[in-house]
Amino acid sequence: MKILNIIPIISDIWTDEMQKYVTQDLLPTTEVVSCNIKHGPGSIEGEYDEALAIPEVLSMVKVAERDGFDAVFINCFGEPGVRAARELVRIPVFGGFEPAIFYALGVADRIGIVSVLREVVPLIREVVDRESLQGRISSIRYVDIPVLGLEDIDKMVAALIKESIKAIEEDHVESIVLGCTAMVGVKERVEEGLKAGGYDVVVIEAAQASLMMLETYVRMRLKHSIYTYPAPREKKRTWWGGDAIVDIV
Repeated sequence: MKILNIIPIISDIWTDEMQKYVTQDLLPTTEVVSCNIKHGPGSIEGEYDEALAIPEVLSMVKVAERDGFDAVFINCFGEPGVRAARELVRIPVFGGFEPAIFYALGVADRIGIVSVLREVVPLIREVVDRESLQGRISSIRYVDIPVLGLEDIDKMVAALIKESIKAIEEDHVESIVLGCTAMVGVKERVEEGLKAGGYDVVVIEAAQASLMMLETYVRMRLKHSIYTYPAPREKKRTWWGGDAIVDIV
């Protein structure tokens, strides 16, 4: 099985350590190929960033299917272009939100999301509303650290623990989802920190959850519905390329 992991930003933040962590529990026969987009935002922290990332993401998804990939992970919790990508291809496509939340729904009634910045809260709230999960997702909080600042692992872990405790005490959540796919390799430390404070709750890491779910979908031969995601009709489409107009998928 071969999965394409699209990092939908131009910043080179995806490390070998992150790759190793998110793939550690996959089948030995599953290969995950990771790549960044070449044109777009340095990080996704709002609607504008998301819009800039989507055209190239869609092109890469189409090429992935052509090149024989079995599934695609659009590596962002905000899920830029996921629904559009499902219209383009007949292989499974997931972003960071749905798989993590689907797993969380199986372990708790009240779920809390802890993400990066205040600016991303509307993005997450939009996805929550679209999925009709308002009654289950009881809290959306943020650590006030930009995506490109998450390399300070100790600072991130401390902030995640602090905001998770607030979500547990003030919003009465029973499980925590890390609301950024760059929050990799810290799930266990956050759980340990919460447990040390007397809070025994499950923490779910989004990128790992997405790859695990994609692997399951491929093994079960599941594909998205053509009635929910109808293929685009044939027509001329262009995209602005600076000083020229260029064709896109």
